[in-house]
Amino acid sequence: MLEEDKALESAGLAYTDCYHEQLQRDAQFLCSDQRMDTELVDRLVLQLNRIYPQILSDKEAHRFRNLTIPTKVRLAELLKHLRGKGEEACHEFYRGLHIHAEDVYSSLPTRVREREMADAKWNNNVAVHPERFVLNDRGPMFFLSCFSFVVGIAMLYYYGEGETLRCTGPFLHCSAARLSKGAKDVLITYAEVGRQKK
Repeated sequence: MLEEDKALESAGLAYTDCYHEQLQRDAQFLCSDQRMDTELVDRLVLQLNRIYPQILSDKEAHRFRNLTIPTKVRLAELLKHLRGKGEEACHEFYRGLHIHAEDVYSSLPTRVREREMADAKWNNNVAVHPERFVLNDRGPMFFLSCFSFVVGIAMLYYYGEGETLRCTGPFLHCSAARLSKGAKDVLITYAEVGRQKK
């Protein structure tokens, strides 16, 4: 990795390289990767030659497909040739690599770094408010005990006899005032049915 890359990464700055610079950084990885075999290099050369003859002429394609030269040497020469042709040639090489060998393309050092930087940025955005949706920190037992208390009071009022339990009426009406319309109707209905029974 170049010194300027280390400085940018340590500063936490995201940057996008042009394809020419990316190919320069990925060249060593591509030449050493075992998946870049003769067949794959030939497919890439043929695609560049047939679809983009301005990037790779027939004569150049024949030179890069010469089987008497080792594949790694041909690949290194091809990458050097593409960098000399400019940005568009490098871009088309990456497109061809993505089409013919997606596993190699996704494991390129520049792609791995982009994913890591994108993941780090996404994780930082997600981790900003980790407890945003927590209503309270008292746990489920607190909720169950409050709910049980309210149900107990409602049961006492509904099934209770005599005037001693009439003190629960104002409590139920007060509780119903803070609930939604449907829940308020249910509690008031229970209160009215309890009064009619007595």
